[in-house]
Amino acid sequence: MTKAKFITLEGMDGAGKSTHLQWFAESLRQRGLDVVVTREPGGTPLGEQLREMLLNQEMSIGTEAMLMFAARNEHIEQVIKPALRSGKWVISDRFSDASFAYQGGGRGMDWNWLKQLEQWVHPDLQPDLTLFFDVPVEVARQRLSNNVSLDRFEQEQSDFFERVRAGYHRRIKENPVRYAVIDGAQSLDRVKQQLEEIIKSL
Repeated sequence: MTKAKFITLEGMDGAGKSTHLQWFAESLRQRGLDVVVTREPGGTPLGEQLREMLLNQEMSIGTEAMLMFAARNEHIEQVIKPALRSGKWVISDRFSDASFAYQGGGRGMDWNWLKQLEQWVHPDLQPDLTLFFDVPVEVARQRLSNNVSLDRFEQEQSDFFERVRAGYHRRIKENPVRYAVIDGAQSLDRVKQQLEEIIKSL
């Protein structure tokens, strides 16, 4: 486990990925790895400013997609590539799969147009592994109901999240080797057991 790797965590809001992110990163650190934990949208000062806009300000679908990829471009250049070049492992809470799921699946944006953006922003970079936390929409919605404050994505209706989930599954079908699908509806302990197996396989 010496070669630097880029690992992303994906899933609908409420799927549980953020709950396991720090534990997963700490498990890698305990094996002697230098790990950088980051997130999208965000990860850089500019990215965090764009995140605030994206999560809270209404905008057109095209603007939303382009701002996501603009933040991603900065994230790649300022955080991800430098860390990988220096031998660090990068763990990111979301990456381009989220754009295909949310803007492509959820919002209905043309899939090929998103692929053009992806090719423009990171033609030579894809995650070595993507952990996809999959849950039924009703489970995700129930979990979100406990949140006091919801951003504009989390406030969407169930049919939006059904399309988001379908978008993730479409993305997985296009490149199944990169993904490990995790049943996020399981108990926390069972999910951790599955993650431990994945870490061992790395």
